[in-house]
Amino acid sequence: MKPSILLSAVSLLTAGISAADNNWPQWRGPQFNGTAPGASPPTAFSETLNLKWKARIPGSGASTPIVWGDKIFIQTAIPKGKKTTAPAAEEKPNEPLPPPPGPGEGRLRRGGGGMRGEKPTDVYQFALLCLDRASGKEIWQKVVREELPHEGHHRDHGFSSHSPVADGEHVYAWFGSRGLHCLDMQGNVKWSKDLGKLQTRNAFGEGNSPALSGHVVVINWDHEGEDFIAAFNKKDGKELWRQARSEETTWTTPLIVEAGGKKQVIVSATNKIRSYELENGKEIWSCGGMTGNVVPTPVAQDGIFYAISGFRGAALLAIRLDRTGDLTDSDAIAWKHNKRTPYVPSPLLTGGRLYFHSGNDAYLSIFDAKDGKPLLEAERVPGMSGIYSSPVAAGGHIYLTGRDGTVVVVKAGDKLEIVSTNKLDEAFEASPAIAGGDLILRGHSAVYCFGAK
Repeated sequence: MKPSILLSAVSLLTAGISAADNNWPQWRGPQFNGTAPGASPPTAFSETLNLKWKARIPGSGASTPIVWGDKIFIQTAIPKGKKTTAPAAEEKPNEPLPPPPGPGEGRLRRGGGGMRGEKPTDVYQFALLCLDRASGKEIWQKVVREELPHEGHHRDHGFSSHSPVADGEHVYAWFGSRGLHCLDMQGNVKWSKDLGKLQTRNAFGEGNSPALSGHVVVINWDHEGEDFIAAFNKKDGKELWRQARSEETTWTTPLIVEAGGKKQVIVSATNKIRSYELENGKEIWSCGGMTGNVVPTPVAQDGIFYAISGFRGAALLAIRLDRTGDLTDSDAIAWKHNKRTPYVPSPLLTGGRLYFHSGNDAYLSIFDAKDGKPLLEAERVPGMSGIYSSPVAAGGHIYLTGRDGTVVVVKAGDKLEIVSTNKLDEAFEASPAIAGGDLILRGHSAVYCFGAK
């Protein structure tokens, strides 16, 4: 296939692309790159300015909301106040847990849960919430599982850090150790799959999300035990295929792309980045080069796949998608960068530029996505400190959300040009969702919707 044909054929396969202007149907948005095409949310807002509503929600978590039509969906874990007499976990002779920010560091022998301190003693309800987009009022709440978690989580997030995905008919809520659940838009559970119990590194907790394309839902199961990636029929939950993997705990979400007429599902991870045929799970290519503790979700555009990580090192690889086999250190690497890459936040790809943070800090880099030319390298964003949220884009602007409740809006372009600095009362680990004229932010205890009233 000619390169020009290949490039024009490569596109992100996401739910609801035809309704992209008004929906944010999954983690990282309608094009799975952090961009809301055609959207026009406000660039200045506060606890009163341009606030359509602010709604308290039960439970906690760092799950990014999704939007479909007039509904907003959020996953949460609600403590029930039921105590057990679970004994303290055995201390592991590993390195001490480091201070925040970051979902934690340290090494863990495979096969161990790496618990620190006491095991959880509270029973939780794992629920999907549906809010009215116009008012923030709860339409329905569906508890899909009630149980005592088998291990804890990092201090900076809760038991529900996954995001759901929707296709207009159903919502697919992935709670990791609490299963994969398909619900209709009225909150009725159509099917559920229980895949076992994850043992995350040092019990830092769970947090990746499902990927959806056509009739296939994909989940990645990398932990400190036997790893796999699996695909399910979205209609009935039937498992279509499963491929064994050999990885450490991975928090990143699979990315589904099309290249050369073939759908690929790609997972970025510590040992290898691997691409599989979406149809049957057969491995297409692999590539080494990431750091440990891979958290950021990759992006893709015009035949190039961008994988990035930043724990105890820095790695950014631009990989050509028209290859097969082991691509490590080959000419399939279009360009690479090894300084000041993000630990937790995912990159943003919009307008031919790649935007990313440094570690979990308020430094911004901007690169030309095609040739890797640095346009801006790790420049401090004034007024911000500490970032877990991933940047998003709409209407020619980039939205940067801090853990301290600061949201800085900058112009999309080759330099750091601040439009506004907005202070809110909540703290944010979840990333923003943008749909139409609405900017939706999920804080620790409340959800905001900013837009024209």
